[in-house]
This record gives sequence, structure tokens and C-alpha cells, in this order.
Amino acid sequence: MAAGVTSTGGIAALALKIFVRKKGESKMTPTMTQTEHPQVVSEAEWLAARKRLLVTEKEFSRLRDALSAERRKMPWARVETDYLFEGPGGKQTLADLFQGRSQLVVYHFMFGPGWSEGCPSCSFLADHFDGANNHLPHRDVTLAVISRAPFDQIEAFKKRMGWRFPWVSSFGTNFNRDYHVSFNPEDRNEGKVEYNYARTEFPSDEAPGLSVFYKDQAGQIFHTYSSYARGLDILLGTYNFLDFVPKGRDEDGLKFSMAWVRHHDKYDGRPVDPEQTYVQPKANADCCEGHR
Repeated sequence: MAAGVTSTGGIAALALKIFVRKKGESKMTPTMTQTEHPQVVSEAEWLAARKRLLVTEKEFSRLRDALSAERRKMPWARVETDYLFEGPGGKQTLADLFQGRSQLVVYHFMFGPGWSEGCPSCSFLADHFDGANNHLPHRDVTLAVISRAPFDQIEAFKKRMGWRFPWVSSFGTNFNRDYHVSFNPEDRNEGKVEYNYARTEFPSDEAPGLSVFYKDQAGQIFHTYSSYARGLDILLGTYNFLDFVPKGRDEDGLKFSMAWVRHHDKYDGRPVDPEQTYVQPKANADCCEGHR
């Protein structure tokens, strides 16, 4: 943990220091979202501004390290259910998904039974997985992707997208519902579902998420962490690149943040309709009409 940050209260104090401008500090240079043309200054003035920002960036890095340390202190919950998944070799247990390692990261991919293809937003995240998965096994970590779609549908879509990461089906199990990434029709009929640790509206039967598990030497499996919604941003290397550039993510005028995203084989240069809303992929239909 970073020096001087020893608790959640310390993290909050550091966050306040970063994000609240104290009296007497100079105003921040307008961003591209605030004005069409940024302030233009001399190279010396630019360097001084860059060094001021570097102080904040370093504080943010320490804050991120401290937050990660707090995450690792979370208590664990023993997994009591014997889940069975369908994979390329047939039936697999949750223990099998570890592939001999002690740590398992599961990405909950939005791909439900009867869908003609996986969700574009989850596909956006999945485009980043194979690169990371070249390295994760060397830190005792296995990555697995799980969806409720039947395995043959998963395999066909995975082949189309050119992905290599392990992907299994939880069809016929309660796994997705137990980890709050699939919803019963009656739940959605009530207008709200249990997602991201709150009752909220959600536009689909499936939701994205990430869950982490640990298997000890006795074979016991523990649930150590789950994250949803904006908590998944950190997986998106593309967003990290966009955060460097003057226009940033450039999503403010869109109906939802990822409305511009397409499956990587569907980008066609047409402008994004800022009024489009999320449309869940359907079987035997033109998938994701709102994402064309």
C-alpha cells in the first residue's frame, strides 16, 4: 500500500486531494469538451502545465495501488454449488476451469440463448483478452469467459471473431443468475433487476461482469471479488488510449457510452446516430439494429 494510505478513509482523503481544486490554485486549461479550441501557450508554459498535471497523475497512481490493496483485503465466500459448464472437451466443473492454477478470472459475456451473436460492447472488451492471456498464466492466473448461450453458438461466434481465449457455456445452470449477470423475465417485468449491488433498470436479459475465484490446495473454491458496469473500464485498453487524446472518449452526446462500438468486423464508416439505444441481439433477426 502507498505510504500514508492505510485505510479506506485514507483512500477517500487522497481522492479528495486529487479531484478538489484548493483555493489559490490556477485554473485548469479548458478541455476539448469545454471549448472548441484549447488554450495555446509557449513551450515553457506547456512544460510547466505538464509538470503540474504529473503531480496529480502520480497521486492517482498511488491511489490506484492503495485501492487494489484494499480489494485484496476483501473477505472470501466459499463456493458451495457444483456448477457444470459445457466446453470444447465436454462437461467441465468450475474447478476444471482453473486449468491447474490457483486463481481464476471469469468474464461474464452477454450472449444469451437464442441470440444471433454476442453483445457488441462485450465483444469490444473481448478484443483485448487474448493479448493479456499470453501473460496471465505466468502469474498463476487463468482467464475464462462464460455465457448462457449454448456452446455451439459460442464456438461459431468465437470462430467468426478470431478469438482464442477459453469460453464455455453455463446454459442450464444457475451460474449467471447467482452472480447477477442474467435476469429472469419476471424480474425485468418489474422494471428493475439486481445488478452492480443495487436494484436498477437494465436493457437486456444478460449483463456484463467480472468475477474472481481462488482454489486452495485442498480443492476448495472461494469467490473473492466481482465487478460490474464502469468497474470493467480498466479492461479496455482502447479507452486508455482514447483518454490520452484531446477529444477523449468523445461519448458525451451519445444515448449510452458505447453506442459507437461495433463488432470489429462491422465497422463501415457510417456516422453514429446519437439517439440510438441498446438493442439486445435476437435470433433470426438483423442483430443489434441499434448498433449498425
